[in-house]
Amino acid sequence: MYVTARLHDLRMAPRKVRLVVDVIRGMKAIPATQELTFSKRAAARPILKLLKSAMANAEQKQLTKESLRIKTIMVNEGATLKRFMPRAFGRSAPIRKRTSHIELMLTGTRPPKKSSSRSARRTTAPLPAPETKPSTPTASSLAKSSSSK
Repeated sequence: MYVTARLHDLRMAPRKVRLVVDVIRGMKAIPATQELTFSKRAAARPILKLLKSAMANAEQKQLTKESLRIKTIMVNEGATLKRFMPRAFGRSAPIRKRTSHIELMLTGTRPPKKSSSRSARRTTAPLPAPETKPSTPTASSLAKSSSSK
């Protein structure tokens, strides 16, 4: 089963974010969190936050944390903020503040269902039906039967 999480408009250049993403691609989720925790790169913190979010999404779908693996993680270029830096002799130079979109997909398995408790409930003997007393005709039932004739 697959679980996804997305991060849009991260104010870091995609080229720098990909350096961190390439390290954890294909890893299991728990070792990847440890790798990101101790990474010195600035992009590691938002990616770690995204990975934890995806793991929480997986928990909601009853997937075990130990079985989670990073299936795909993509870094795409987002919108570019364009600024200008004044230069000598009245000129200006463009500054491009790049943003990133990150999409993470985890794959995992659900724990096996405990069928033993279910089968134990089924093997117990059915409850006996409550005893009913033989019905005796009442005055109202006799009146109804005689009026219908």
